[in-house]
Amino acid sequence: MTVRQQITILGSTGSIGLTTLDVVRRHPDRYQVHALSANTNTAELHQQCCEFQPRYAVMCDEKCALKLTRLLSQDGLKTEVLAGRTGLCTVASHKDTDVVMAAIVGAAGLESSLAAAGSGKRLLLANKESLVMSGGLFTQTVAENNAVLLPIDSEHNAIFQCLANGASGFAQGVMKIILTASGGPLLRTPVSELADVSVDQACAHPNFEMGRKISVDSATMMNKGLELIEAKWLFNTPVDKIEIVIHPQQIIHSMVSYEDGSILAQMGKPDMRLPIAHGLAWPDRVESGVESLDLMTMGRLDFEPVDRQRYPCVALAEAAVQAPESMAIALNAANEIAVDGFLRELIRFIEIPMIVEAVMNQTAAVEAPTMADIIAIDSEARSKAREHCERRNSR
Repeated sequence: MTVRQQITILGSTGSIGLTTLDVVRRHPDRYQVHALSANTNTAELHQQCCEFQPRYAVMCDEKCALKLTRLLSQDGLKTEVLAGRTGLCTVASHKDTDVVMAAIVGAAGLESSLAAAGSGKRLLLANKESLVMSGGLFTQTVAENNAVLLPIDSEHNAIFQCLANGASGFAQGVMKIILTASGGPLLRTPVSELADVSVDQACAHPNFEMGRKISVDSATMMNKGLELIEAKWLFNTPVDKIEIVIHPQQIIHSMVSYEDGSILAQMGKPDMRLPIAHGLAWPDRVESGVESLDLMTMGRLDFEPVDRQRYPCVALAEAAVQAPESMAIALNAANEIAVDGFLRELIRFIEIPMIVEAVMNQTAAVEAPTMADIIAIDSEARSKAREHCERRNSR
């Protein structure tokens, strides 16, 4: 009899979390949910607990945790409810957890992701901000604790599959890594019209249904900038060996170019169940629920260079990744605040990169930051970004 893997999903009510549960649901013989977590979405987490009956459920919000406790008690469920950052770290590092899906969006997911890595877990990393903010510290923690780090971003998962030895395979005759990008919903919008882009326009991703924050990151292509930084740390790759290419169809999820002239590409429908199923089952393969590509009806595949006038966030990320690590922390923090400001209609779309650049210019250079440094730099950058948003909103 096969022993089922115990899965903890951090951020189970978000897009990646829901998709992970869709894959888990298809394989009750392989996976058992050990813990689930949410920020404030009590109703969704309650429903998930009723279906999967995890040992633990974590609500980041204390009041929501009390509400969930009452609901589960009324249902007669034995799921134990934990709260806050301590609760997240507890389930991420729990001795009975085999696999941790780190799917909390933004800097909020860093501490629990590090807790999983520090406990030697098999860590499926969908939270790119963890590596952006703490690349050196994070990869060191993974190595020192013999954790297994598997990328879940579709692009990095594709690269992992195309490298001979996964994340450790860059040196094996690799010439460069090619990150593909859809270009987002504004790829064909005239640059002169970007100042008037609405929230709905920026969130209308052409290929994926995603949360609002990551949808805006796709529209600015900051997501690709963050992925550039993530790729540097994941694959121990010099930045000049990573190329970003626009590929609107998102059929090829990324590529690796080798010295012998070969290019290996990972192809599939644009569906996050593919990288999630790969991460859960690796080195095996399991059914994901995604149909295979029909090559006869696929049509054309287009590629084009990145227009940095249209996407200044890419240039900002390229500058950050070549600077001391504090710049990537500032980049990420300022972007989160600026995107939130745009979503709340406090600033215009084109002001997102302006605010990020301004905060980076105000950030001191710090090499190899400690966890305390990371928290301080992140906090200061957020404060400065809020000030910039408020000033622009008051004009």
